[in-house]
Amino acid sequence: MGRTEDMGKSIPQCLRQLDIRKSVVSLATGAGAIYLLYKAIRAGIQCKPALCNTSPICIARLVIERERHGRDSGELRRLLDSLECKQDEYSRSMILHSITRCVYLLEAEASACTTDDIRLLGDILDDNNNNVKIQALNALKAFSGIRKFRLKIQEHTIKVLELISTIWDTELHIAGLRLLNNLPLPDFVHPQLRRVMPALMEIVQSDYILPQVQAIRLMSYLAQKNDLLYDILNCQVHSNFLDLFQATQPGTLLLELLVFAERLSEGRNSPHYRAVKWHYNEQSLHEALFGDESRLADRLLALVIHPEEDVQIQACKVIVSLQYPQDLRSRSSSCHPSHSYYKNGE
Repeated sequence: MGRTEDMGKSIPQCLRQLDIRKSVVSLATGAGAIYLLYKAIRAGIQCKPALCNTSPICIARLVIERERHGRDSGELRRLLDSLECKQDEYSRSMILHSITRCVYLLEAEASACTTDDIRLLGDILDDNNNNVKIQALNALKAFSGIRKFRLKIQEHTIKVLELISTIWDTELHIAGLRLLNNLPLPDFVHPQLRRVMPALMEIVQSDYILPQVQAIRLMSYLAQKNDLLYDILNCQVHSNFLDLFQATQPGTLLLELLVFAERLSEGRNSPHYRAVKWHYNEQSLHEALFGDESRLADRLLALVIHPEEDVQIQACKVIVSLQYPQDLRSRSSSCHPSHSYYKNGE
């Protein structure tokens, strides 16, 4: 019967009916897709923190939700509390990674944390897994941007220096040095700094740009400490140390090296330092940069025509510091000591 009716219909009628059926199917498919999308979002909202929040998308969603509703998402607190539970190394590392992201993205929630949370992160630096240590260092670095936590984080400085000097791991060096460069280092860590100075100098002479830059930045800051200057200048360096000043090196590395050299030059020319007769070993940093056989002047002249203007300017500053002791330059109207602009974080 149905087939007879269909045969009796005109072709336009059949086409119109077919279009209607397609529209219904399309609408049903669209509705199904919307429903599946709704279920996926709902599942994402209700999932456990340890599973959901390892994703940057989840954390970004939390920020949006928090701003929309004007309330604390509680996500950072849940992540920190989950560290109290026992997890495998991978899960622990992912939780710490998510904590770091939350601190940067959820400023109010991060500020509401306590020094006990910092202590917990510091204790994780004793973990046996290097990647867990690295993620804990990154989390501490994130918290160090909040002023009220800096003193508590400083308590872990000696442990961080120990990790940097005893474990040869590029990522760990980067994480640890970034943390140290974001903190004012208290005087009580100076004895430990003297002990790790050779290790820092080895990182400076490594073949990895990021840890090199961070290590030079730290030593450049320490070069301004009167009681550490000799320890830095007497550090033993490789015979090819001045190769670091070649124009083929990345501009970021050269700029840090030149700031470091200028501060060392200013320090050794200061009246306070020149009042003592210092003795340096033949392979020392002092001899490589300022000794009678040093070729630093040639390197600097080549950098004066470097393509990057910042490198050119800083090379000129080092040349001036080599020509005029600091006490003479301070009386000159045409030359001024450079300002410190690298120790305030990244």
